[in-house]
Amino acid sequence: MFSSISPAFAWGLLLVAGLLEIVWVISMKASDGFTRHQYTAITFGAAGVSFWLLGLALKALPVGTAYAVWTGIGAVGAAALGILFFKEPATLARIGCIALIVGGILGLKMLSPD
Repeated sequence: MFSSISPAFAWGLLLVAGLLEIVWVISMKASDGFTRHQYTAITFGAAGVSFWLLGLALKALPVGTAYAVWTGIGAVGAAALGILFFKEPATLARIGCIALIVGGILGLKMLSPD
């Protein structure tokens, strides 16, 4: 299964992997130090699938680009959801830094040879 994947499909897998990274990091926060078992289970399940999809995407994408995009999606999503759900500060500087990460993700995607 997935012995050979196209770059376009790999980018789709990478997007889903990045979204699952957001799920597992927010679930980790909600698990309250792994004491709330339903969130602990979501954390490990989402992390496992996220890593698996990243590994599949790496079959067709450059490792530096794929990893940077994967972590960038997770970082932006975690920061945004932290602001929305956990009342983390939404300062102009923080939002500007998030925008820089988004710019980096888009730049890596646009400059990727695949």
